[in-house]
Amino acid sequence: MENINTEYLNRCIETLEKSLVHLKKSESDSIEYEMFRNSLVKGFEITLEQSGKLLKKKITPYFSSKKAVDQLTFKDIFRHANKHGLLDGEAIQRWFAYRENRNSTVHDYGEAFAEETLKLAETLIQDAKEIKDMIDDDTFISRT
Repeated sequence: MENINTEYLNRCIETLEKSLVHLKKSESDSIEYEMFRNSLVKGFEITLEQSGKLLKKKITPYFSSKKAVDQLTFKDIFRHANKHGLLDGEAIQRWFAYRENRNSTVHDYGEAFAEETLKLAETLIQDAKEIKDMIDDDTFISRT
């Protein structure tokens, strides 16, 4: 199995964590709050996409061809990860919720959307770390 480089995902997670820390320290009506909230929303999107991209690489050996893997949707990637014991059903549902939130950016860049993203950020950080660790260590330790 090919070695999957998770350095960029790790950097995305670290950036997301820092944005969250600085956001929590900022006054909610300040420009700093808005700056860190915007950073967190973008970090959320990038971390989500990078996690899916690396998970796709991780499940590739379970398929007969790369072409078959390339045709998978985001949700399909996570369903197959569950099917092959890489992620549990609860984690899959959280990833689907993250993706649904991400898809909302097409329609809503407003404050309500950003605040909803903030609510999901901490669990996304934990779930992304679990994907990174699973890929790095070729193991998965469930949070259950």
